[in-house]
Amino acid sequence: MAQQEKPQAPQHIGIIMDGNGRWAKKRMLPRSAGHVQGAKTLRTIAEYARDRGVKYLTVYAFSTENWSRPKEEVDSLMDLLRKYLRDMLKEPTNHVNTRFIGDKTAFSPEIRELIDKVENLIDPEAKMVLQVALNYGGRDELVKSVRRIAQRVQQGQLSWDAIDEQTISEELYTASVPDPDLIIRPSGEYRTSNFLLWQSAYSEYVFMDGLLWPDFKPSDLDAAIEEYAGRNRRFGGI
Repeated sequence: MAQQEKPQAPQHIGIIMDGNGRWAKKRMLPRSAGHVQGAKTLRTIAEYARDRGVKYLTVYAFSTENWSRPKEEVDSLMDLLRKYLRDMLKEPTNHVNTRFIGDKTAFSPEIRELIDKVENLIDPEAKMVLQVALNYGGRDELVKSVRRIAQRVQQGQLSWDAIDEQTISEELYTASVPDPDLIIRPSGEYRTSNFLLWQSAYSEYVFMDGLLWPDFKPSDLDAAIEEYAGRNRRFGGI
């Protein structure tokens, strides 16, 4: 029997990488072990998404609310972030350009410098853009967007009655990127958790029960894409 052809991948996929801590707890390991495994999973899935034809992959790595976690865990996450960035500088993902969205000012000068270096590794033959959301929150993003628009109005650069959806979109971290078609959340949680609130107005969501992010495999991405392919996206129409 001939192998069934896989459905075409959507242009932009978002993933809420959830379940690292629970993955570690199930194995009686420190939560940091789950984050380490989650970072390895990200590398694997990013390369597979590129090969499936995904043009943009946005992953939720660290939210504006995650600073409230125990200091030991936050410090561990920052150490892991440094290592992840250094590894990317040594072995950049082939044909993937990486950018980081979120408020970077909260990070140490060392981490900000590493982020800049990774973002400057531009592959002219890149097949995919990987957006890593760090210190990111959808509400915070909108507040900052509104402040910038208000400043433009105050300075006479923009008329208040010229403000429309495009004006707001252009002030977001994702200004140059199309809105996500599909957002995936493993771990059995059924909420958006402040991820891409404006951009996901018409995104399709696939929630995956019984699956924690460190265990997420290419076949799970295939399953989510297949479910997405069966959806009827009407964007408010009939």
